[in-house]
Amino acid sequence: MTNERTFEFYKLFEELIRSMTRGSTYDEDEILANVEKLAVFFRLTKATSEFYRTVADEKAGKGDIKVGYDNGKHGELFMSMRVVTKSMAVVKCNAYRAPDEVPMDDVEKDKLKIAMDSVLSFISRHRLEGVVEKFVFFDDTGYPNVRSFLRYLEILKKKNALAGCTAVYFNLRHLTLINRDIGRGAADIAIHNYFNMIKDIIGEKGIICRVGGDNFVGVFDDSLLNDVLGILSGTPVIYEPNSGKRIMLSANTGVFRMTQDFTFDAPGDVMDRILPALQAAKMGGKDSVVFYDDSMEVSREKRMEIQKLFPKALENKEFKVFYQPKIDIATGKLVGAEALCRWIRDGRIVPPMEFIPVLEQNTDICQLDFYMLDSVCADIRRWLDEGGNVVRISVNLSRKHMMDVDLLDHIMNIVDKHNVPHEYIEIELTETTTDVEFRDLKRVVSGLQQQGIYTSVDDFGMGYSSLNLLREIPWNVLKVDRCFLPVDSDDSTSSRTVMFKYVVAMAKELGLECIAEGVETQNQVKILRDNNCLYAQGFLFDKPLPLADFEERLKSGNYDVEA
Repeated sequence: MTNERTFEFYKLFEELIRSMTRGSTYDEDEILANVEKLAVFFRLTKATSEFYRTVADEKAGKGDIKVGYDNGKHGELFMSMRVVTKSMAVVKCNAYRAPDEVPMDDVEKDKLKIAMDSVLSFISRHRLEGVVEKFVFFDDTGYPNVRSFLRYLEILKKKNALAGCTAVYFNLRHLTLINRDIGRGAADIAIHNYFNMIKDIIGEKGIICRVGGDNFVGVFDDSLLNDVLGILSGTPVIYEPNSGKRIMLSANTGVFRMTQDFTFDAPGDVMDRILPALQAAKMGGKDSVVFYDDSMEVSREKRMEIQKLFPKALENKEFKVFYQPKIDIATGKLVGAEALCRWIRDGRIVPPMEFIPVLEQNTDICQLDFYMLDSVCADIRRWLDEGGNVVRISVNLSRKHMMDVDLLDHIMNIVDKHNVPHEYIEIELTETTTDVEFRDLKRVVSGLQQQGIYTSVDDFGMGYSSLNLLREIPWNVLKVDRCFLPVDSDDSTSSRTVMFKYVVAMAKELGLECIAEGVETQNQVKILRDNNCLYAQGFLFDKPLPLADFEERLKSGNYDVEA
């Protein structure tokens, strides 16, 4: 290689390096132009680069191949360089030459290696930046994730452009049933098409991201809100492209409109407004779209205060067990009770609706449930030791426990610690809302059955696939929700009366104890008798009682029940 060609190489190489080291402002066209100059210099027919996210992708040929130069002439692979990065991505550079081209000497080959090595380093660095961007700001299915949303909010803040924007947090409705009806693959297609409908409306005026599962979040120009809500309120979506089959998709949505007086210190200031609005939308009322207002801010402050007070309140035993009796309506005998939690703070009872929903937002509710079970077992053990009347006590467990794979062990450790005979404990579990929870529920109930612990399904008729719940899970007791219990104004043909009749009949046929909750009138007791529902719980007999009052009821053991 002559001195003149050596000088020319370093001049071209310097131009290439300069174009590749301009930081974030590099010009891809400029780089390609310099690659082309070097390719001509080395008398190449073609120069390519390859990028694979993993070695497995390389073997499968699943990568990105770019042609940096191609003069259209036939060439054979002359030199190839390959590097595997620390993240196991694979980058390759390939140089092709015509078979009849003037051979390169060793010096020229070394210079070509230097140039290819530099290009290889550049591709590795910048392509990995793109991969990191994808890993950090997109989920496994390709949706922008919550980090993309938070970053977009920060960008809007820097531009002082938050005012006039609207943030939404939405949750797809009935997704479990949709998955069951059309299959998970088809449902995924429908969700993707639904997402794209909203994305197309927003365009460059905002962003829509997936938080996880069937939850999404977005922020966009307020002028687009009505169009976005039109989709979120319900629209047919194609799930089978070939046939054009469609399904109706809708969402529960929390909305926060940002005005000039909104103070934004961190992305949490937005999340703390759209999340409670979404929770209000999911409560089951008529409105599937709820706009944030200041009253929700008060609720947020209350929630934070309760979460702060809870650990110390638990330690100080401020939570007390109240017992609501269960009555055999044929004999008036007290046959059991439900343990209900009451928080006594500063001499007043904190209403359960003020703290239970807050504790259910994380695993605090699980601590409280175990505390309640422990207190109940301690009471039962004392009643047994004193030789008094003892009845079976039911203890409620939140759905949050379903994620605990060791739940059965935790329950039995508490019961056996107090040496309580298993037949005195009944675990109440509410119906599940998803098919995943259903499988976990079945596992837990079956395990409790094997240990001789009674189990009851609470709020029957309010959850997911109620009939399947009875068919597949070995319950002992069915608690009929008060929504099924006829009121005094119902006649024998009312929907409530008919449904109550057949729910009780079905329970009896399945060999389940059946108890009606919310009994408040003698006429309701008559309806229970007429339909062979033997047990009742409600204000007609007793409200939830403090421990001392309930122990007095245990001593008497009977209620006056009209024939």
